[in-house]
Amino acid sequence: MHNSRAAMKIGTDGVLLGAAMTLKKEDRKLLDVGTGTGVVSMLAACRLDEAGADWRISALDTDPESVEEAALNFRESPWGGRMEARLLPLQEFGPESKFDCIFSNPPYYDCSLTNPDEREKNARHSCTLSYRDICEFARAYLSTCGRLSLILPSELETILRRTAVSYGLYPFRTVRIRTAAGKKPARILAEFCKEAAGNVSEEEIHVKDNPYTNKFYL
Repeated sequence: MHNSRAAMKIGTDGVLLGAAMTLKKEDRKLLDVGTGTGVVSMLAACRLDEAGADWRISALDTDPESVEEAALNFRESPWGGRMEARLLPLQEFGPESKFDCIFSNPPYYDCSLTNPDEREKNARHSCTLSYRDICEFARAYLSTCGRLSLILPSELETILRRTAVSYGLYPFRTVRIRTAAGKKPARILAEFCKEAAGNVSEEEIHVKDNPYTNKFYL
């Protein structure tokens, strides 16, 4: 994949999200919010293709060079006809139909600690996009049986859940990601749907232990 122009380069968070988020063969329409290089969409495309799904992915970003690089990666992939990268803020996106899956590796740093580089600031800081914006969008544009999948620092888990529930989105799966056994989770992959689940699935991935857990190889 091309990885030189996007404001947010390929990293562990995006790879984990693309590899471990819930995808179903029945998924038809998916949305990648803040796509960067398009790596999460590419991983989702590979998994959906292996499952024999009939799918399409729309990928949004507000950084022109990121969109151009994602579009190039999509075109050079085996699934170019099913994927599109669009230069558009989520807040201005008004799709004609709803999505079966919305996923994002969103900016999470507080606006008060901004990066002096404008492109990196928008990619990493929640000034122009936050998980709150994504939850609000998901409330309106997630299909009845659809899912929202986000990867964020683990310390945001409680406030993320509260925010999601305030928008009518309920947790059904949480994956805690540890860099080593015995350490606190560094990230959470949190997934939500529109109906409250009886039990929330709780899983763990260790990404630096030797040997790696099986989940790391998804």
